[in-house]
Amino acid sequence: MDLLASLTENKAVVMFSKSTCIMTHTVQALMRNFGAEPIIIEIDKMANGYQIERALIQLGCRPSVPAVFIGQQFIGGTDEVISLNVQNKLAPLLLKARAIYLW
Repeated sequence: MDLLASLTENKAVVMFSKSTCIMTHTVQALMRNFGAEPIIIEIDKMANGYQIERALIQLGCRPSVPAVFIGQQFIGGTDEVISLNVQNKLAPLLLKARAIYLW
C-alpha cells in the first residue's frame, strides 16, 4: 500500500491503467469534461507494474484497472466513478481535491 501512496501523494487525480484498457479512456474523458487533468500511470509499461497491480487488487480492484484515486483517496473503478457522477458527487470530490476550481 505504501507503493500506491507514494504514487498518488500530492496529486489531485491519479488513474492506474494498462495501455490497452479502453475503460480508462472513458473515465479520463469524463474527468476532462469537468476540467480535471488526471495523471495516468500505465502499469503495464512499468518495471514494477506487477507489484502495483497486486496492491490494487488488494484494495479491491477487480479488474485491477482502471483504478481511480481522487485527493489520494481510492475511489474505485469505472462503475464507481460513473455512479458518483450520476449521483452528482463527482464534481464535489474533484473540487475538494483541487483537481478543478469551478463547477
